[in-house]
Amino acid sequence: MTKADAPDLSAHIERGLTDLRDLVALQSVSAQGRMLPETADAVTALLEAENFTVARYPGQVAPVLVAEAGSGPFTLLIYNHYDVQPEDPLELWDTPPFELTERDGRLYGRGASDDKGEFVSRLAGLRALRERHGGRLPLKVKWLLEGEEEVGSPSLEAFVRDHADELQADGVWWEFGSVTPEGRPILYAGLKGIVCLELRCRVAASDLHSSTGAVVDNPLWRLAKAVASLRDDTGRVTIPGFHDDVRPASEADLAAIARLPGHGEALYSAYEVTRPLGTPEDHHTRLNLMPVLNVNGFHGGYGDGGSKTVLPAEGFVKIDFRLVPDQNPDRIVQLLRAHLDTQGLQDVDIVELESHQHPARSDLNHPFVQTAVRVAREVYGQDAILNPSSGGSGPMHPFMEYVGAPVIALGIGNVAGRVHAPNENVLRRDFETGVQYALAFMDALGDAKAEAPTGH
Repeated sequence: MTKADAPDLSAHIERGLTDLRDLVALQSVSAQGRMLPETADAVTALLEAENFTVARYPGQVAPVLVAEAGSGPFTLLIYNHYDVQPEDPLELWDTPPFELTERDGRLYGRGASDDKGEFVSRLAGLRALRERHGGRLPLKVKWLLEGEEEVGSPSLEAFVRDHADELQADGVWWEFGSVTPEGRPILYAGLKGIVCLELRCRVAASDLHSSTGAVVDNPLWRLAKAVASLRDDTGRVTIPGFHDDVRPASEADLAAIARLPGHGEALYSAYEVTRPLGTPEDHHTRLNLMPVLNVNGFHGGYGDGGSKTVLPAEGFVKIDFRLVPDQNPDRIVQLLRAHLDTQGLQDVDIVELESHQHPARSDLNHPFVQTAVRVAREVYGQDAILNPSSGGSGPMHPFMEYVGAPVIALGIGNVAGRVHAPNENVLRRDFETGVQYALAFMDALGDAKAEAPTGH
């Protein structure tokens, strides 16, 4: 029997799929406050059935669950979330969004990948681990599950800070990850930070006839000037001081990026991109290490068919910053305000739209990270693709800041998984291998304490 196998692993996989079917049926849409306590109850029952003690805490939107089981020299903290995105637009789903449906080797349903599939694949692997070790776990496993991730995790940072002693661990296994179509695992050791803002400008109490444009300024011109002043044609942010706090990449970061395959060809082909930024050679460097400003939407005035000669009274632009260590979101907003003021745009207001996230990045040489990479190679039969950071964002920073442990993300997503979109799915193949990985990873950590320094 190999390290990646377990007695009757197929039975654990099938039980995991039953768990996933039951959880997908619970419409835990945090943006609309649907079925969040009920889903927290269901997750609690699954964990308690595996001898976890589960503590439940109130959050701003949904309960936060902290569970603990097992004992051993290594403590693993796993982070997942049980809330999902809204299913809209419903008409674009090929099958009901809250019924797990299998077609052509894919399991479809809201949360099948993000994040209920990730959670139950790990739980199934833990069951197999317990069976391998005669009913006990060879390490201590802590689990934090929240129901607010899809609305920006407004409760999480303060919760992790206030419960840091309860959450102490030697390593944190993050909630997501993916597998290439060829079956090669993709790991991430960090996330970018994010600040979501709205720039607003008003020049009158109501819309005017466009003839008054000779004597009345236009809010859309004001906003266009503001947006155009924020970055150059290469995508580099031009706000003074914006890059001052960017942490230099480590030698390990640069070496990992140099090993990443391709130059973004799959992304550009899938979306028929006509204006890539940068050169093919710096594709991965930009995704992993470069802070970015995005314009998400430009709104105001008339946009329907035909013409309407109007001077709009107001307009707004939605933007987001993706930040890298050690940029501070609050300072970025301050720098933006100062920059707009120097441009004569004091009348452009800045409104923060949701909780911001700080950037985070683990040391790629940490034994915990290296164990995750080694086990991935053993289970998947190919070298893992290790990224210093995802281009995306999430609440990883509080775990590194307050728990003091390295974080690694590896999971069961796929390039055609349609996360947040209709027909969200996970490959059954990836779910099964994810169970196998969870078993092997936790088993290896139970043996690895002598190699891994503690995070506390």
